[in-house]
Amino acid sequence: METRKEQDWKEIIRPSNNLLSLNLKELWEFRDLLLILTRRDITAIYKQTILGPLWFFLQPALTTLVYILVFSKAGKLSTGNLPPVLFYVSGLVLWMYFADCVLKTAGFLKENTAILSKVYFPRLIIPISIVMTNLIKLGIQLLLFFLVYVYFLVKDPSIKPNIYALLFPALTFVLGLLGLATGILVSSLTTRYKDLSHLITFAIQLLMFASPVIFPISAIENETARLFIQLNPVSGIIEAFRFGFLGGGYFSWSLLAYDTIFTLALSFFSILCFNAVEKKFVDTI
Repeated sequence: METRKEQDWKEIIRPSNNLLSLNLKELWEFRDLLLILTRRDITAIYKQTILGPLWFFLQPALTTLVYILVFSKAGKLSTGNLPPVLFYVSGLVLWMYFADCVLKTAGFLKENTAILSKVYFPRLIIPISIVMTNLIKLGIQLLLFFLVYVYFLVKDPSIKPNIYALLFPALTFVLGLLGLATGILVSSLTTRYKDLSHLITFAIQLLMFASPVIFPISAIENETARLFIQLNPVSGIIEAFRFGFLGGGYFSWSLLAYDTIFTLALSFFSILCFNAVEKKFVDTI
């Protein structure tokens, strides 16, 4: 019997020796897997729950209510010239998006070791799918913001959008990339330093208090404290979002430029660290 001829195609998987390698073509070829993982994650969030997707609304709604009672009513913290409910919900939906991107991607190597050690696909597909899942959640939670927003547009003439609201897609992209880069960096370092998996949750909680989620930058009188808050790359994004849609808050092109440069630099460093540990992380976890 005649020997079957070798097929005229084959897939060759070679390890990359370039620490800065980012194969975007390969990521695109696995886009179907990306969509499958995103759909799976969204379904898993509300599967076998009573309220289903309503949980996406409950978290920012209840948190906003608590912030109003604790910080605005009891603590008498200023929210500038913005209504407290609109101020808090606008900051919370963006902060929750960033925090979820970081915390969910920070352990992706450790949590998916079993499948990553047996099946080949671009490893970055997993954290990217997590960010896409959180982007969908952000879209749903923004409905809550816009419900409150429309109410105040009708009630309060001082609340009005401006041309800077068009920056929203770019702000969302930079914020998601910042969360992705931070999570990938932490996940890469966790393969060697296990304590980071516990530290990152605490660090994100502390970072929120160094962000204009509870108070506006304009309310900070101390110059050193204000500079410290502005060094947080999330601060400029949240304030720019408020300024564009609400017409209040602090807006600075230089601050947004800093946030963008910081995010790109962190992304560069994260890819460097990830490529360094990708080949042998199974042996170290």
